[in-house]
Amino acid sequence: MLEINRGNCLEVDIHGMTAREGRRALEQLLSRVGKNVTEVRVIHGYNGGQVLRNMVSTQLKHPRIRAKLVCLNPGETRLLLKS
Repeated sequence: MLEINRGNCLEVDIHGMTAREGRRALEQLLSRVGKNVTEVRVIHGYNGGQVLRNMVSTQLKHPRIRAKLVCLNPGETRLLLKS
């Protein structure tokens, strides 16, 4: 999983992971990320990435997640976080 820190936004690429691996990696990330991070951009891909996209939008649960936003780019989902 590739992570890029952009201030209060963290960009994470989960290409190539199974839904189970991606979910576990994102849950661990959300548990350790600092309170200053208010958004996580999850890059899951679209062509062949629909399983990951569906996992992020429907199965991923964590107390830090305030909202999930669908992007114009179908290969990305934004997670807005509680402080």
